[in-house]
Amino acid sequence: MSTPAPISSPDHTPSELLTVLSARHLYGKRRVFAGIGLPTLAVALAQATTSPDLEQVYESGVCGAHPPRLPQTIADSPLATGAEAILGMHALFGYVLQGGYIDVGFLGAAQIDRWGSLNSTVIGDYDAPHTRLPGSGGAAEVMANSDEVFVVLRRHDPRSFVAELDFCTSPAPSRARRTDPLVRTRGRGVTTVITSLGVLRAGPDGELWLTATHPGVTVDEVRAATGWPLQVADTVTVTSPPTAAELALLRDTIDPTRVYLR
Repeated sequence: MSTPAPISSPDHTPSELLTVLSARHLYGKRRVFAGIGLPTLAVALAQATTSPDLEQVYESGVCGAHPPRLPQTIADSPLATGAEAILGMHALFGYVLQGGYIDVGFLGAAQIDRWGSLNSTVIGDYDAPHTRLPGSGGAAEVMANSDEVFVVLRRHDPRSFVAELDFCTSPAPSRARRTDPLVRTRGRGVTTVITSLGVLRAGPDGELWLTATHPGVTVDEVRAATGWPLQVADTVTVTSPPTAAELALLRDTIDPTRVYLR
């Protein structure tokens, strides 16, 4: 069975769908440690709709960012404009992240396994990789110390959803504790994965289960696109497409120059 293409429609693109669903999942959250790209878009949309008090923290040390335009890097100068605080990285990681003040860490990755461990280092053998990736940055600390972690992935196929990571950059708390019972992990790890085919949520033991598919996607298609025997919830819902109001905010107000939308 071939892997289905990312969901698109005459009304919205796959990037818009992923951004809108991510923003909806942020409802009720207070403080988010999110990277550049779709997570930044999702936070901006959530702030403009259901979560006006949502605070975004950037790895560069900016807390409570209110940029006049979308930042293109974690150190983009507009992030300093109107920010509630700018900390040194030692203070940010030592007091804010490790202090337990982050509700959601919002990450991306090249590979994810069934327990939510992530690879953003290499594809292939570490010493002679097929592709060398940026590495951890702050992702390992975000995984260990955020109350929970959301992951958004533009594609869902067996190369990204793997039984065994080519390299473990950010271990899920359960994997970290198996490796070293004394390791310090504060958070629950990955609880939500939003992909081009649907939504996976962590079960009681941390394993990722399929809980929702996008319109037109079947459970069998998602299973075929996953590199492990994917568990499926008793009730699998169908995600709601972006509304006209959400799309208008994204296209006309939040990202009119298409920094991240495509």
